[in-house]
Amino acid sequence: MGKLYIRYGSKSIKAIEYFVLIIIAIATMVAIGQEVVHIIIMRKVALEDLLLLFIYLEVLAMVANYAESGKLPVRMPLYIAIVALARYLILDMKSMDDWRIFAIAVSTLVLAGTVIVIRWGQLKLPYPRNSDDL
Repeated sequence: MGKLYIRYGSKSIKAIEYFVLIIIAIATMVAIGQEVVHIIIMRKVALEDLLLLFIYLEVLAMVANYAESGKLPVRMPLYIAIVALARYLILDMKSMDDWRIFAIAVSTLVLAGTVIVIRWGQLKLPYPRNSDDL
């Protein structure tokens, strides 16, 4: 049973994984296209448009990184979350109460601190190299 899984199961899971990655990449490119069309129709580029395009770019970079290395880059979703929180804060700050602004700011700081801790851990406490990685 173990050999059967290794032969067919892991390959099937990898195929599904790449299929979903392709779906994510296509959906992200469609969203980028929709945003560009919106910018063209409005004949104006706003900060919210740029931040949204940046989020889409980060998603595409994460998909490409994952497809190339086979490893999920943990920091990239954190970067996306930080930009998304910043975008939310910038766009809706006028209608937010002070506590919500404070909560978003603290959340952003926690995410930034998490990125620093993860990066420090990667530099100071790296995983041992496998023969697969060489």
